[in-house]
Amino acid sequence: MPDLTYNEQDRLARQLETIEGRFEELSIRITLPEVISDSALFTKLMREHADLEPLNDVAVRFRRLREEIAAAQELLDDPDMHEMAKEELEELRPRMEEMAREARIALLPKDPDDYKNAVLEVRAGAGGDEAGLFGAELLRMYMHYADAHGWRGELIQDGSTELGGLKESVALISGKNVFKRLKYESGVHRVQRVPVTESSGRIHTSTATVAVLPEAQD
Repeated sequence: MPDLTYNEQDRLARQLETIEGRFEELSIRITLPEVISDSALFTKLMREHADLEPLNDVAVRFRRLREEIAAAQELLDDPDMHEMAKEELEELRPRMEEMAREARIALLPKDPDDYKNAVLEVRAGAGGDEAGLFGAELLRMYMHYADAHGWRGELIQDGSTELGGLKESVALISGKNVFKRLKYESGVHRVQRVPVTESSGRIHTSTATVAVLPEAQD
């Protein structure tokens, strides 16, 4: 894999430097009395500050790694330090490649719905009663996942069946960045196993569909 060019490094560094500056500005502004007294402005700035925090962490690590590389390169001109600096650069440059990949991903445009709560629908697909049981397991898994992340899961449509499965159930998952975490779960989920209702031991394929939508705003 070719080394990251300095032009690319500089471009990323400038973008991340802007992020660091904005994060520092927000860190100061959210402590000002006139901002705290304006609840709408305070909420807006706090949300932006929270959204920028992970990106600011990337920016800080990128800048520090770049500084380490620059310091090691300066030591290359010192005969006594040349070999040590060379070894250090051999270790730091691959780290910079990985750091740059992380930075590029972090700088991708954000989905404006990412911070919203999510409406999660699970529907039994092909497979009869076994599909309903599989769908119920998926729903329980999502509710446990929500609980583990400190979110709130509320069943707003209960489509449970007598066998303990479901036909179609809908839950509202509330919390921080819920839609961002769950949106990629949308689609058809499949399981291959011997159903509890199968007496001959044959493996069945069952499906359930999951739909994840951002909660609508008033």
